[in-house]
Amino acid sequence: LHVRSRRQRQMCIRDRVSGELADRIVCAAEDTNRWLQARRRGVTATDAARLASAKSVRSVVIDKVQGGGFVGNAYTEHGRKREPQIVEWMRQRHDIAGCGLLIRAADNERHLATPDGLAQWGDEVVLAEIKTTNKDWNRIPPKYLRQVWWQQYVVGVERTLFVWEVHHNFVVQDAEPRAVWIERDDAQIEKLVRLADHVLEQLDSL
Repeated sequence: LHVRSRRQRQMCIRDRVSGELADRIVCAAEDTNRWLQARRRGVTATDAARLASAKSVRSVVIDKVQGGGFVGNAYTEHGRKREPQIVEWMRQRHDIAGCGLLIRAADNERHLATPDGLAQWGDEVVLAEIKTTNKDWNRIPPKYLRQVWWQQYVVGVERTLFVWEVHHNFVVQDAEPRAVWIERDDAQIEKLVRLADHVLEQLDSL
């Protein structure tokens, strides 16, 4: 596969997004200072993945204030190395380009998401989320469903292509990644928005 650079992919997705969605692009991930600043004061899909209950709100707030201690490991490094190849597979098989753009919700500029993939097919916009894992999933883990639902809410879409690649000891197991469509769940999104707003309230009170 011919793998394009992050900048080429971001230019491509900017060209393929139009209308009010284009107006809600905050910045590209490579604009590091602006990207980090916006994420610190907002709730992202990574944060939403952790928002399983009211109890989890405080831990998200603490990490935002103090800064998360996790800086990556061998598994996250493997995922970073594999992402360009998976993105190119996704583009060729599903016509969904890599994204890497920070997007804000229409109703709250502090509700944020950076989808792994995004495509605008006429009037329909779809997203993609990419994972690498050393586990053989029978179902998508709940935290990743929350991440996907949050992205759907922020961007304003109805479905997401969830793509994952299995490895054992960092050796890829399948000839191609696996993929499944995840539909929007407004009941779950409502819960996430409520918890996210509690996060923002607590941040603003500090």
